[in-house]
Amino acid sequence: MTMKQLVQTMKTGELRLEDAPVPTPEDRFALVRTTASVVSAGTERMLVEMGEKSLLGKAMARPDLVRKVIDKARREGIRKTMQTVEARLNGPSPLGYSAAGVVEQAGSLVPGQRPGDRVACAGAGFANHAE
Repeated sequence: MTMKQLVQTMKTGELRLEDAPVPTPEDRFALVRTTASVVSAGTERMLVEMGEKSLLGKAMARPDLVRKVIDKARREGIRKTMQTVEARLNGPSPLGYSAAGVVEQAGSLVPGQRPGDRVACAGAGFANHAE
């Protein structure tokens, strides 16, 4: 089963809707069918603008990530580090960090939530702009 999800390719800044697998909720999470989600004019616009920058522009804007790349290269080698960086830049990055919707399934460790309940969701990587 798939759902539509808003993603960005960080290397080019390209935004697109793509099919993504519907997540299976773990015991401490709920699966929520999104009914409302708004793209942030601040945080998410910054991510879109970052994606449109050259590799040098990205490095200048995020020296903290440059330091992480250098540290990783020292630990794991340049080749493996470059493969990781390329995969991150070329792969789809889901956007979003808040939404509202209806509970479809609730994990066993989610007290008080049942299918059909209306909820608000938050957290990058969890409350993405997706169905």
